Amino acid sequence: MASQGGTRRPKYQRIADALKAAIQTGEYGPGDRLPGENDLMAAYEVARMTARQALGVLQNEGLVEARKGAGVFVRAFRPLRRRGIQRLAQEQWGSGRSVWSTDTEDRELVVDRIDVREEEANGRISEALGVPAGTHVWARSRRFVLDGKPVLCATSYLPSDIVAASAITQVDTGPGGTYARLAELGHGPVHFREEIRSRMPSAGEAERLALALGTPVVQIVRTAFAEGGRVVEVNEMTLDSASYVLEYDFDA
Repeated sequence: MASQGGTRRPKYQRIADALKAAIQTGEYGPGDRLPGENDLMAAYEVARMTARQALGVLQNEGLVEARKGAGVFVRAFRPLRRRGIQRLAQEQWGSGRSVWSTDTEDRELVVDRIDVREEEANGRISEALGVPAGTHVWARSRRFVLDGKPVLCATSYLPSDIVAASAITQVDTGPGGTYARLAELGHGPVHFREEIRSRMPSAGEAERLALALGTPVVQIVRTAFAEGGRVVEVNEMTLDSASYVLEYDFDA
């Protein structure tokens, strides 16, 4: 609705702002129940749809979660800080530590829905790996669950002529993971490139990550290069955007 001061924010957005401020100041802490639709209708003298939209804004931003039959609650999950540069340092995986240990600190990480298979590379993957279409590659698909919350689904693609019969084709790749095994095979990564974009999830992605309606995902495609420039891995990752802070720390 227009006013002399310009375009005013919709009522539902102003209610959402007030609730967000109450969360940020600690009036509503992790796990606390927010006022329901009836409460908001009475407090702000608005229609049910307006109250519902206000709560929906907070859900879409990942601040709250709806529990069927119970209400809307402030999320207790602490966002994961993904340290994009430190986690890929050779001293990390080269010493047998998981790249995840930089991010998770002392929190419980579970890798489930692991699928390791050999398949023909499609056009996108063959181009990224620099191999002819239809070339066999090894694919490793995983879902990562932190503190009981799915946060990431990832699929890595690696050239079969490098990794065939190695531990990389097994469910458990051993200390240091895939990059440590590539180094043992003489193809350790020396350079990485990550491409990042935000988008809405597919229905399958929303199901696998248990996303609230309207929550976007962050897609990261990482390419690992060995000495000489050969691509030894393409890793396609889909992150719950509400579960992550992406941190990049580097010198000028």
